[in-house]
Amino acid sequence: MSAAALRRRRAPLGFAWRLAASLALVVLAGGVTLLVVALLVAPEIFQAHLRMVPGAGIEPTLQGHVNEAFANAVLVSLGVAVPVSLLTALAVAWIAARRLGRSVAAVAAAADRIARGNLRARVEVPAIGPEFAQLADAFNAMADRLADTETTRTRLIGDLAHELRTPLASLEATVEAVVDGVLAADGETLTTLADQTARLQRLVEDMAAVSRAEERHLDLHPELLDPVLAAREAVGAAHARFAAAQIRLDVDVADDVPAVRVDAQRLGEVLANLLDNALRHSSAGGQVRVVLRADHGDAVWDVIDTGDGFDPSDAERIFERFYRADPSRTRTSAGSGIGLTIARAIAQAHGGTLEATSAGPGTGATFRLRLPPVAAGVRSSS
Repeated sequence: MSAAALRRRRAPLGFAWRLAASLALVVLAGGVTLLVVALLVAPEIFQAHLRMVPGAGIEPTLQGHVNEAFANAVLVSLGVAVPVSLLTALAVAWIAARRLGRSVAAVAAAADRIARGNLRARVEVPAIGPEFAQLADAFNAMADRLADTETTRTRLIGDLAHELRTPLASLEATVEAVVDGVLAADGETLTTLADQTARLQRLVEDMAAVSRAEERHLDLHPELLDPVLAAREAVGAAHARFAAAQIRLDVDVADDVPAVRVDAQRLGEVLANLLDNALRHSSAGGQVRVVLRADHGDAVWDVIDTGDGFDPSDAERIFERFYRADPSRTRTSAGSGIGLTIARAIAQAHGGTLEATSAGPGTGATFRLRLPPVAAGVRSSS
């Protein structure tokens, strides 16, 4: 006999068979219990009623026939009723078990397809109860998240390969030129090699930083901080670069902004990334404003620019790693593509949010950083 045949012979009963057998055993146990109790209790009750008959009573011979007739009637009735009820219960149980079994089998089959790489597998919501509907909804939600994760992973690998290709190609071309004698191994050549190596190093460090940020592995050292001081320091550090690009940079702070408990260096990193993003997407003659205010007890920084803007549908995607709203922009002019990703992760690690809005391309953009006051605390991680 083949191994496959042996497995088929040893295969356990399916869910439908097991459920139907379980219900049949319950009905059988109830029927046997009913039969035993009826045979023990019914004759005594019947005899008590016979003794209550008025007059001289029933002759012994007649009473024996009556008792035997009653016992036979009870035994035959229960003997027929129990098998009939058992068959009826089996039929109903089998129908119900088949419906439940098909729903469970559908989820199992969809899970197997997902395990084999088919992330488009979904299950229909069965009309057999809220529990199974919740299971189907949860399964489909899980499948959607897996599909999104796989899409992001595929795009990330492609983008990372693209990011690595340019400096590696430059390194390779420069080294080959030196080996072939086309370029001299002078200071300028060595500077080019060092620049491309540094670019690779920055990319690796950025990837490590964004991974730590997204996985909440940031090393945070929260302290009491004046939001006004943080805003002015960030603007002061970026002022020279904005002046060189002929872009106006202003800061506007309110008087009632609550203090926050944050990692000062990490907050400075967020504001610096937002200002760098505004600088890259603004042209000479443009304007960038940093507005600090209080909103529902939170400290809110708005970085408002008059630059490129973006399609409102891209408001969430611009925080994805390596995402570019304008594919025509090169990485040299558009940055590494993960500054906003790191900024949002840092904001979330402090219990805050970072959002972006724009009316459309060419209308500028607003990036809003919101952090809770001191009383709300901070989620520190290491």
